[in-house]
Amino acid sequence: MDVSKFPHHPSPEQYEHPAPWDTPFDLMTLPQMLERTTQANPVAPLLHFLGCTYTYGDMLAEAHRFAAGLQAMGIAKGDRVGLFLPNVPIYVSAYYGAMMAGAVVVNFSPLYTVEELAWQVGDSGTRILVTLDVPELFGTAASVLESSALETLVVGSLAQMLPWYKGLALKTLGRSKIAKVGWSDVILAWRDCTPRTVPVPVEIDPAEDLALLQYTGGTTGRPKGAMLGHSQLVLNAQQVASINPFGNPSGEVFMGALPFFHVFANTALLNHAVASGASIAMLPRFDAGQVLATIAKHRATGFPGVPTMFQALLDHPDLAKTDLSSLKVCISGGAPMPAPVHDKFERVTGVRVVEGYGLTESSGVVSANPYAGKRKRGTIGQVVPGTDIILLDKEDPEKLAPAGEPGELAINGPQIMRGYWNRPDTAAETFVEHGGRQWMRTGDVATLDEDGFLQIVDRIKDMIAVGGFKVFPSQVEDVLLENDAIKEALVIGVPDEYLGEVPRAYVTLSGSGENDAESLKDWLNSKVGKHERVDQVVIRESLPKTLIGKLDRKALRAEVL
Repeated sequence: MDVSKFPHHPSPEQYEHPAPWDTPFDLMTLPQMLERTTQANPVAPLLHFLGCTYTYGDMLAEAHRFAAGLQAMGIAKGDRVGLFLPNVPIYVSAYYGAMMAGAVVVNFSPLYTVEELAWQVGDSGTRILVTLDVPELFGTAASVLESSALETLVVGSLAQMLPWYKGLALKTLGRSKIAKVGWSDVILAWRDCTPRTVPVPVEIDPAEDLALLQYTGGTTGRPKGAMLGHSQLVLNAQQVASINPFGNPSGEVFMGALPFFHVFANTALLNHAVASGASIAMLPRFDAGQVLATIAKHRATGFPGVPTMFQALLDHPDLAKTDLSSLKVCISGGAPMPAPVHDKFERVTGVRVVEGYGLTESSGVVSANPYAGKRKRGTIGQVVPGTDIILLDKEDPEKLAPAGEPGELAINGPQIMRGYWNRPDTAAETFVEHGGRQWMRTGDVATLDEDGFLQIVDRIKDMIAVGGFKVFPSQVEDVLLENDAIKEALVIGVPDEYLGEVPRAYVTLSGSGENDAESLKDWLNSKVGKHERVDQVVIRESLPKTLIGKLDRKALRAEVL
């Protein structure tokens, strides 16, 4: 197929998003984006956090102070500053403040072990790490400080971010929840690193300078640091904001249950809110009961989450009595949403759920189903403005997929990363040239319909080779989830002497319907093709999940094989 004839993006008459595909966006740095929104309304709320509200003016002022504090500690343009934090207010001021000083932010999951954190600190060359006086976090960070080239810890006080009465209760009744910090010249308090001084302006080129190192989960081996510049992150935030059809975006309140350290939340929550002047009702971690209470209290209008979050809300006893009338849309990403969960959530809550798609390497968002109007369940929707796609041959990425057949999804757009940190060879394998343009390979197998809606069929590396036939595990999982007895499902390939590999299903049960493993196997195998038939259905109490709560096939495969 001639790439010039390939439908890279929907035509104007097909495009369902409210902003035209060729909408122009403003090029600026992330701090400039925060400053522009703050100037428009400095007293508008940016964060609601456990009883405290922080305005745009509050967060901009603290970001300026942190930038000045970093400069006083010798941080210069290009140095790396790490954030080892849950969703707390100082995450926001540290994120934008580090960038004001010209530093590159490195996101670290607060669930990392000492070994995981130490490796990424070393790989990224992080000099200063911002963390919290919570024993689990501080203990891990302090161990890394002792065993790596990390120079300084900056430790925030959780009590100081809460209303005075909650902070007092934490200090008096919850002493075990506050780490005993041995302050020194390399372990500093957040308040001492935010002087009331003005930072020295740093010249940052949004088109050239890095803003963020975001480490991938990695399908094999060590995680890789995706290099995301100011332009990638700012433009992706505007791309996401442009598909909101609900009028004045400054009135929106996003439910902030996704962790900011993850690229999905970093763009779809934090930078999206700042790009549009919206506010975030933020929780330090996902808890279904707290999410429901927070939505009702702050009249949240949008809720980005992962499928397991929506399942947890369905399972919570407070769902039926919670007022969700303020919610206009829920956005599901990170993993395919099982059709039964999708249908039941909409039926029970009356709230529209749309699925989207993105990767670490794409700054967060590539496509989404429209929030209003036409959508297609089971698809990842249409690309956001400014984004092109092609489908590559599954066996040879130098060729395009045959017309009408699934192919590896490849993307070209302003949100695509600049490569992997210190890994030029790996980056070279990730991009392929077609039609004089560079396309980033995703590893995801997709189909594209006549209306420009994409559907992810599976991952290249997850396909199971059964006697020369390719089996997509996600298609077998979809069939499993049609059974009311099955709550979650993962299918992997296991070795077979004759066929090379055969599919095997691992499931958790919903508590209703047929729950015998052999009966479930017979039921499934009667509904799938010969080469898709599983050798076993294994019933488990739980299935492995990633840090943001999506089912983790890679971890299951590693455990089983």
